[in-house]
Amino acid sequence: MASQIDRVVSELRTKILSGRLRAGERVLEVQFSNELGVSRTPLRLALGELEKQGLLERLPTRGYRVRSFTLDEVTAALEVRGTLEGMAARLVAEAGVSQTTLHTLQGCVRLGRSLIERARHQNAPLDASQWAEMNARFHGALVEASGNLALASALEHLCKIPMVRPGELWVGGGDETLALGFVERAQFDHEDVVHALEGHQGARAEYLMREHARRSAENKRILAASPVGPMLATVAAAVPSL
Repeated sequence: MASQIDRVVSELRTKILSGRLRAGERVLEVQFSNELGVSRTPLRLALGELEKQGLLERLPTRGYRVRSFTLDEVTAALEVRGTLEGMAARLVAEAGVSQTTLHTLQGCVRLGRSLIERARHQNAPLDASQWAEMNARFHGALVEASGNLALASALEHLCKIPMVRPGELWVGGGDETLALGFVERAQFDHEDVVHALEGHQGARAEYLMREHARRSAENKRILAASPVGPMLATVAAAVPSL
């Protein structure tokens, strides 16, 4: 059943982020059970997962609807995320990054570089799925290594806002060159953060993570005005998170 739930989560998520399911629209069990070819049980579990991800909200009576967020709310949340992750990076640098954490972060950097080089060499879109997984792993490892449970809890709450979580990335259907350029800048940030951690440069690591999030917020505003813009027509604020 797990694979079935994952499929339903993926398909509904795509509908929400593409605007086919608009902010405020109810998600009817009967309709989507038939449309996706699943029984009520996996559908309900998938809806619960999307609620955890911040894309749906439970109605007081029964069922779910698509949550509404403005671009301003998303970008503001990203800047707060940068402040928290900056604190995490400083704590890790000052305490001394462990070999386990360093190995994870360096592995993420190598994978990110290879994904970008492959896209450039093949003149093809970036493998967004692999980048998103790597990006989530990089940010998650940094927060976990800080050992600050209050910080991790605050981030988890903040990341319920759509497209704020580091693993959420969309780079298709619009200006691929523009999006790839943003990803390359994010890759440079990752590399610089690792170097700062290795050098026990707490203040620099903190600054880099805050700037990393600030650029992500700015990128969303740029993409909103680019050919990717139609994706932002709904207040669901479906924009990429680097």
